[in-house]
Amino acid sequence: MARTLKQRGWWLAVAVVVAAASLMIPKPAQAVDAGTAVGIGLGSFALGTALGAGANPYYNPYYAPGYYYPPPAPAYPGYYPPAPGYYPPGRSCWNSYYQRYYAC
Repeated sequence: MARTLKQRGWWLAVAVVVAAASLMIPKPAQAVDAGTAVGIGLGSFALGTALGAGANPYYNPYYAPGYYYPPPAPAYPGYYPPAPGYYPPGRSCWNSYYQRYYAC
């Protein structure tokens, strides 16, 4: 009985080594035609687009962010100070006859 188990164990070890060696042996590259290549490219593009769109929560109409937005400021008068008016400086010109400046 023990001899049978040893033989089975030895054959099992040999089978594992042969299987590992067969997986490590490089195989020749198999070329594909242009139609297959285009199909693989378009399929991967569609799959990547679908996965990317599913990962973006903003496309979900029921999306609610996990953080709090403060309410907007009230829009009644007096909450914000009025914007200062722009008054450009007045121009002045020199009057050589009266020896003074006047608005021009």
